[in-house]
Amino acid sequence: MDGTILVADDDRTIRTVLTQALTRAGCKVHATSSLTTLMRWVSEGKGDVVISDVVMPDGNGLEMLPKIAEDRPDLPVIVISAQNTIMTAIQAAEAEAFDYLPKPFDLPDLMKRTARALESRTSMRRTVEHEEPASDELPLVGKTAAMQSLYRLVARVMNTDLPVMLSGESGTGKSLIARAIHDFSDRRTLPFVSVTAADLSDIEGPARVLAKVRGGTLLIDEITDIDEDVQARIVRMIDGPGEHMPRFMATSQSDLAHALETGGLRQDLYYRLSGATLHVPSLRERVDDISLLADHFLARAEREGAPTRWLSADAAELFRAYSWPGNVRQLENAIRRLSLTSRSDEITRAEVELVLGNQPDMEPMLTGNANEKLGGSVARHLRRYFDLHGAMLPPPGLYQRILREVEMPLIEIALEATGGNQAKCADLLGINRNTLRKKITDLDISVTRRRKLM
Repeated sequence: MDGTILVADDDRTIRTVLTQALTRAGCKVHATSSLTTLMRWVSEGKGDVVISDVVMPDGNGLEMLPKIAEDRPDLPVIVISAQNTIMTAIQAAEAEAFDYLPKPFDLPDLMKRTARALESRTSMRRTVEHEEPASDELPLVGKTAAMQSLYRLVARVMNTDLPVMLSGESGTGKSLIARAIHDFSDRRTLPFVSVTAADLSDIEGPARVLAKVRGGTLLIDEITDIDEDVQARIVRMIDGPGEHMPRFMATSQSDLAHALETGGLRQDLYYRLSGATLHVPSLRERVDDISLLADHFLARAEREGAPTRWLSADAAELFRAYSWPGNVRQLENAIRRLSLTSRSDEITRAEVELVLGNQPDMEPMLTGNANEKLGGSVARHLRRYFDLHGAMLPPPGLYQRILREVEMPLIEIALEATGGNQAKCADLLGINRNTLRKKITDLDISVTRRRKLM
């Protein structure tokens, strides 16, 4: 790489790591913990690419993007942020950032994106004005790879006219994502209308719907639940000429491939609605986001007048282990109830068991054959992981990430089985005791010694 990179981040470690990596790659680097200094450098004409954090001691990095675009329209800006919400990705796209990465980011991935930014710096154009987002209250929170991939896809399709098909289980937030795409698109000032089969069932239904949406966004809810005759009517509605045709979106809980094979979804309708297909993952597919969502809903309950609450360690672990058949909606309802009924500020495991006991039974986290071997289960999970990235490859470093995900629970369960006795655990695993100690430290595993009846 050849160019000058301006780095703005209040974390000294990140500044140091980026400076060293970019310098080794052949770039000149100016690093600062101040947005004021960054903007001075930009105004002086310094830099070929900017890498900036969002939350800084003297301001918000996203709010600086319009000024940078005005002063230096050919200067690409890569936004990095620890705020792992869909709103951060959308706001970055709205403000015409060149790219967005959540923290913690993958360094090789950031280096590749910086190289692309340097290559494109002469052709960067920013002409779209933007409005401030109305709300940051959407419960579309997540730091997992599945959610971050979804955020990036949302940001890419937002200001296009592509029809969008959103698939996922009930309660995952498909309609919320459709609404977010509309609210941050060029059609934001036009109506957003959601319809079901009943709204389109009679012959005048499509005309009434089009008159209501007036060129905005039309969301067809649960497209595979609509009978074939009404689906044919929707095809004609999409194909019909019109001066104020809306942007079409649709949601489905069903497996789309299966629906096509069995006739539950017409092929011609699928092809018209699947300009972009977004899969919204279930909570079982993003277990590491459950604690973030729980904290989000507890904070929301507190703002609405409930007492300050938090989950005990045992309660949080039970939340992680539960299968959540109702997904985010079920999690929100459980938190709402716990925030009002808990006897103390700390929500206990017993209280969680009581609430979840009145909801659908727990299910196995894996849905494969009961006799399935570990290798088959891992292979199925990895295929799903790759599928979630669509046409993109996952971030580099996949091998070490997968090893860590398997290694950590293996060691934790082995320690639990041996009562925290590291000598017995090392013997059980067939590794050196010093190796085990190092892995416990590196993986930040908590070891509790107790008597084990075996």
